[in-house]
Amino acid sequence: MAAVEARNALDHVVVVMFENRSFDNLLGRLYQPGEVAAFEGVVGKNLGNPIPEWAEHGAHRLVVPYGVSPTMNTPWPDPGEELPHINTQLFGILDDGNRGVLQPEKSFNSPDYPTQQPTMDGFLTDYLSTFIAEFRRQPTYDEYAQYMTGYTPEQMPVLSTVARGFATFDHWFCDVPSCTFPNRSFFHAGTSSGYVVNMSPPESFVAHNTAETLFDRLESNGLTWKVYCDPPSHYSLTGLIHAPRLRGRFATHFFSTDQFFEDAEKGELPTYAFIEPQIIGHAHNDMHPAYGMLTPGLTWDPPSSLIGGEDLLARLYEAVRSSSSPTGSNYLNTTLIVTFDEHGGTYDHVAPPAAAPPHASAPAGQFGFAFDRSGVRIPTLAISAWIPERTVVTEEYRATSVISTMRERWSLGNPFTDRDATARSLSSIFTLDTPRAQADWPDVVARPVEPMPESLLPMDAPINGLGKALLGGVLALGKGMGVAVPELSPDAVISGAEAIAMGQELLGDLFPAMRS
Repeated sequence: MAAVEARNALDHVVVVMFENRSFDNLLGRLYQPGEVAAFEGVVGKNLGNPIPEWAEHGAHRLVVPYGVSPTMNTPWPDPGEELPHINTQLFGILDDGNRGVLQPEKSFNSPDYPTQQPTMDGFLTDYLSTFIAEFRRQPTYDEYAQYMTGYTPEQMPVLSTVARGFATFDHWFCDVPSCTFPNRSFFHAGTSSGYVVNMSPPESFVAHNTAETLFDRLESNGLTWKVYCDPPSHYSLTGLIHAPRLRGRFATHFFSTDQFFEDAEKGELPTYAFIEPQIIGHAHNDMHPAYGMLTPGLTWDPPSSLIGGEDLLARLYEAVRSSSSPTGSNYLNTTLIVTFDEHGGTYDHVAPPAAAPPHASAPAGQFGFAFDRSGVRIPTLAISAWIPERTVVTEEYRATSVISTMRERWSLGNPFTDRDATARSLSSIFTLDTPRAQADWPDVVARPVEPMPESLLPMDAPINGLGKALLGGVLALGKGMGVAVPELSPDAVISGAEAIAMGQELLGDLFPAMRS
């Protein structure tokens, strides 16, 4: 094997991005006070959220303290994650008329920012409001108290073992205080083209998100990249989000994770690899909270997506750890980054900081949002032979730090936007003079993933607005690429099974290499 140094740690970068968890939710109990020099966790702190006075059950208790999750499927139902919900969570603002409204369209609970700073005391208020919107009743105390919980290292053995074995970032923030698509777009482009929510309108990202991506910049500099999606995924969210830029690469650069494991073993990983868990499908392993109320008709939650995600993470980690090719990629020159797209409405106690708008002169985006503040803190780890165990990185990082890192490592040119221009690079975290041998990397053992109960597979209930938006985006993509797609009226009633079949039929043709 060729000699390498710490500067080679970023020769190959592998990123796996899970879904919708805050730092407190999964890693807040990673270290006890005094166990490491500094760690911004939850142990030893008096954390909680006030119960809104209009709660019909348990309001006399005044506060729900932050506790330990009683099951591997909390919170259930899924919290709100769009900008109006996160405004409530962070600033405690719930505008008149927005209580019990799932998708506020006129008022967005917006703060007077920067005069008004996040108080982190509206998570519970938003959860109760979102619950009412879906169930048309008030939740009981137990139904909302389970929301104010997070996991212990014993409950998340793979994530916690890897975190303690390498580097944990305890001030890593997502870039947008909103949902999946804008945050994933920022991750690779430093902007979301002004969009704040997923596929609203349906053609938003798939037709109009024309921003240059990290993939473009790598390719123009003669470097390689691949996107790998865990089976049985038939499509890639990354591909959909950046379709105007990447649709010509769907057949050549998007693969199943089966191909990733083969590439890692042979030493053939690209310069940059991005991995998507199974996000939409039976027994999703993306660590997303149980979809529950937000996707009626798509009954695929049990078993726990956390357990499924831990199993996937263990396999990815072992693939990097065991890679020993004498040429190409191997464990000495490959860094694995584990991160999440956004907090998904789960509780975190650290107020997000201000952030540079992507383009200072650009008008405000959707909902009048100026993109001048970060999203919530999310779990992020870096695994490399050049990182000491029990490393806690306390400086502020954000999702666009990956763009910043890749630009620096490969001399990729000017920043994409003002956002990645101000994001800190990861280059300083590789501090060892001598790399850690594979035998010194911690062993991980994932719990068995239970099979999906057959009783949950039928999906004959109609999908709701969120499901229709996702389907609409898929159809808009196909139409834009010249594929014949069905025309659906706004009031069309479509079952979950019908929606899945339509999506898989179309996207299976668009991403042929993902069928393996």
